[in-house]
Amino acid sequence: MDDVVLAERFEANRPRLRAVALRMLGNTAEADDAVQEAWLRLSRTGGDDVANLSAWLTTVVGRVCLDMLRTRTARREDECPAEPPATEVTPEEQAMLADSVGLALLVVLDTLTPAERLAFVLHDLFAVSFEEIAPVVGRSPDATRQLASRARRRVRTTPNVGTPADRRLVDAFIEASRGGDLGTLLTLLDPDVEIRIGPVSQQRGAGVVARFFNGRAQGARPALLDGVLGIAVVEHGKVKVALRVTTDGGRITVFEAITDPSQVAALDVELLKH
Repeated sequence: MDDVVLAERFEANRPRLRAVALRMLGNTAEADDAVQEAWLRLSRTGGDDVANLSAWLTTVVGRVCLDMLRTRTARREDECPAEPPATEVTPEEQAMLADSVGLALLVVLDTLTPAERLAFVLHDLFAVSFEEIAPVVGRSPDATRQLASRARRRVRTTPNVGTPADRRLVDAFIEASRGGDLGTLLTLLDPDVEIRIGPVSQQRGAGVVARFFNGRAQGARPALLDGVLGIAVVEHGKVKVALRVTTDGGRITVFEAITDPSQVAALDVELLKH
């Protein structure tokens, strides 16, 4: 196939391929890398023997993303869990991704195995057949169907993870607290914000609460606490403090601190990317 024609056909497929990669990887830079790798593989083959270029490219991107997810999982297992991962995308990119994919879906996809994630994304979101997905994940079509089914059940029972605006608010709070940015903290907190331990208000007012948290979020991570968006403070790989967060849609109004070790241990805590 002529190089110019091949490039034109690839560019026509680029938006779909990037959408697949975004939903698979949850990271704009990695998604672009996966799409670029698909182009390199296509350019090497020339495309002459590809009957359905769109389907071929979709499965290639899926395979590349699967390899990247497996590498990412292996890398996380080797890393010290006490160290939060470096931010891989800008807040603007994360906001765009959360809005386009849907925060709840993005969060639940991150809890799936790489194979489950691929089967669900390609089949349920992009209508790729199980027969086409099966060779990518190294399973039979029936086993691949079961992967997607398990993922689908997780998606349908996704907990209350809040709106994309809530997630951005929590992320911004953690970043400002960690960086000692008192001015930004004040903009994120309701004037009458409270810190509660149990039913008792311990701190009240944006100025007091902002100064309390200023520079203190070194181990803080966004997290699901019993399925609800909040903050977990991690030390040496263990959650030491959990904060349930209430917002009014634009600012944080209440922090409910859970500090008792037995109560923290009883929580179902799922750390989220930050």
